[in-house]
Amino acid sequence: MRAGHRRPCIAPPFGGERHYRPRAVMTLPVARVTLKPGHVRPVYSGHPWVFQQAVAKIEGGPTPGAEVVVVDPHGQKLGRGFYSPKSAIAVRVLSLDPETRLDGAFFRNRLRRALELRRTFDLPSSEPGRETTAYRAVHGEGDGLPGLIVDVFGDVVCVQLNTIGMRMREGLVFDAIASELSPRAIVDRTGETAARMEGFELTPGVVRGDAGLTELVFRERGLTLAIPLAIGQKTGFYVDQRPLRARVEALARGKRVLDAYSFVGAFALGAARGGATSVTAVDESAPAVAVGADLARRHGYEDRISFVRADARKYLETASSEGGYDLVVCDPPKLATTQKNRDGALGAYQRLAASACRATSPGGLLVFCSCSGAVSTEDLVRALALGARQANLSAVVMERWSQGPDHPVSAAFPEGLYLKSVIAHIVPIAGS
Repeated sequence: MRAGHRRPCIAPPFGGERHYRPRAVMTLPVARVTLKPGHVRPVYSGHPWVFQQAVAKIEGGPTPGAEVVVVDPHGQKLGRGFYSPKSAIAVRVLSLDPETRLDGAFFRNRLRRALELRRTFDLPSSEPGRETTAYRAVHGEGDGLPGLIVDVFGDVVCVQLNTIGMRMREGLVFDAIASELSPRAIVDRTGETAARMEGFELTPGVVRGDAGLTELVFRERGLTLAIPLAIGQKTGFYVDQRPLRARVEALARGKRVLDAYSFVGAFALGAARGGATSVTAVDESAPAVAVGADLARRHGYEDRISFVRADARKYLETASSEGGYDLVVCDPPKLATTQKNRDGALGAYQRLAASACRATSPGGLLVFCSCSGAVSTEDLVRALALGARQANLSAVVMERWSQGPDHPVSAAFPEGLYLKSVIAHIVPIAGS
């Protein structure tokens, strides 16, 4: 189905006219998932994931997406969540109170609490010249709603329903969003991987509101962005890098800047506004490059930002032959999708770091990023060190950055800290 068009009604359990409420699920006796000895402490402390290998037995015959109560080997109740039999994660725990009903009131209260937290951090922001209307309203586990992502883009809300339990309750989710945010439209941007792993049909598009919606229009730190739904990444845009984009803007004055893996050039726009003498934005997506160039023109930066359609990795490899750049931003897509391919990804990060270091003029700054949850900050720094050495250079880490406060991370769920970035000073090896 084309982006921006309302999808046809589908039968339960997937939501019908997208107002479906799973009453049958709510009224069935709640099944029990018993943990094996040695697997209780994480759930007791608040970790929301119960892996299949941690399950000793399942009683009550829960169907996919059903509510279940998680209990320890002695039958002590630990919490309540949704059952995902096809996933490696058998249960996502939504409440440590096993008697909590996961109904419409629950979703409204959780969303209301999440929005109040954002307002504490001035999101959305009306600060003159720095207006921001794009932010993450619900960050899954960080907001006590594992499997649900809700991003706000001006008057449009984009969601990802990443578990079968959330998908079956999409009507409750959409009702809560409509009640608390009153958006012009709600768009389902659930990814193919989640749908396949959880075992449900993927039918993205506008699910409530303006069926003719074709683009997201919003403001970030005073910059106005318009991104067609057809090219949007994830929910439409990478709101998680907002703090780092502000930092790059502050560092860009008087510098030649390279924005590698630029998408629509949000880093490039900030750098140009920050006083960069020139900015080169590189991405292999022709539509993204075209949108980025249009945004540069709209903001009056077309004379300072050059958009190049190319493989960013290959462009980095050749940039040093042209003298390099004073400030390089290297923000690649996820290279380690799971813990299983972490080792291969670390090798890829090391090779990418070598190319990025070479692309940075001696004495310049490199912003090196990873959005791979399986890669830690320490892993990223190690890959940077080895890549720099391979390039006969040295990288001195000056700052470490992560996702913004609208992407909260529970102390019991360190996996929620998925975005890591470092700003490094790149210098020749002493004596070379």
